[in-house]
Amino acid sequence: MKILTILGARPQFIKAGAVSREITKRQKKGEKIQEIIVHTGQHYDKNMSDVFFEELHLPKPDYYLGVGSKSHGAMTGEMISKLEEVMIKEKPDVVLVYGDTNSTLAGAVAASKIHIPIAHVEAGLRSFNMQMPEEINRILTDRVSKWLFCPTETAVGNLKKEGFENFDCQIVKSGDVMLDAAIFYKQYAKKPNVEIESDFILCTIHRAENTDNRKRLNNIFEALKEIAQERQVILPLHPRTKKRLLEEKIDTKNITIIEPVSYLEMVWLLDHCSLVMTDSGGLQKEAFFFKKPCITLRDETEWVELVEHRVNVLVGPNKEKIIQTYKSSNSLFSQDFNKDLYGKGDASELIIEMLLK
Repeated sequence: MKILTILGARPQFIKAGAVSREITKRQKKGEKIQEIIVHTGQHYDKNMSDVFFEELHLPKPDYYLGVGSKSHGAMTGEMISKLEEVMIKEKPDVVLVYGDTNSTLAGAVAASKIHIPIAHVEAGLRSFNMQMPEEINRILTDRVSKWLFCPTETAVGNLKKEGFENFDCQIVKSGDVMLDAAIFYKQYAKKPNVEIESDFILCTIHRAENTDNRKRLNNIFEALKEIAQERQVILPLHPRTKKRLLEEKIDTKNITIIEPVSYLEMVWLLDHCSLVMTDSGGLQKEAFFFKKPCITLRDETEWVELVEHRVNVLVGPNKEKIIQTYKSSNSLFSQDFNKDLYGKGDASELIIEMLLK
């Protein structure tokens, strides 16, 4: 079997690292399975990209398309064209896509047009916010995929409600490959080169819905500044957020701003922090994997089971709600992080087993 894997953004490298290790294991056992990795270039920094592949034990890509940052339409269109050329040349048995990026959608469109079966890892997720480009990407990708690998029972339920049982596809509750990755990479965690107090909050902000709205961004940072007066808030600053903070002249006093960190440094921060505050999708889950409560700076989440299980609280961009939730965190949050919400860390094995069948 020849699998063509499409990657374009940092979280996809992490997920692919887990699945690629499973493929390598099977190759060593003599199983006939080959992986061709295509990096679209959607999120690309040469230094950071090289580091990703090295630290994630991920094979270097066989193709780098160099699409880079453009408008959604221009980026997706160029990716579709270039990916189609690769697919026609390589003739894979299956195209494997992850998550909800423009690279994911482009891969799904290109493959479906030339009738190559698609496997979507992280299928069935829904925020029900059609203003999010990610929501459009994941819905359209699901619809043309042959294998829908769902990380949770909620995701399975979403697909069933949308009638996917009537389509020519397989819905599989695989568990979450990010859990596989967290278990594996914890042993390689690296402390960032920054002064860190023993009790700190890990924070990330990068969603366009927050960074591109001055009122939302200002409210979030007003709350963070106040919280940081009594507890260290470490914020690896995303380039988009940095640009917007400078443009809007938003004060970041008291907050420990650091450069973007590698994944292994992020794993260290997750393992050693006492609380996570984020608008990231993936970090909400990783907080749970590392048994840390999470305050989510968004109006909705795809990971509703975390909210239902009381290890995650949605606060949006409301300054008062952010501060109140932080102050009440001891009573608001459940301390039960042992519930099996995302599988047992064997999602990669199950995914490859299903594809080989």
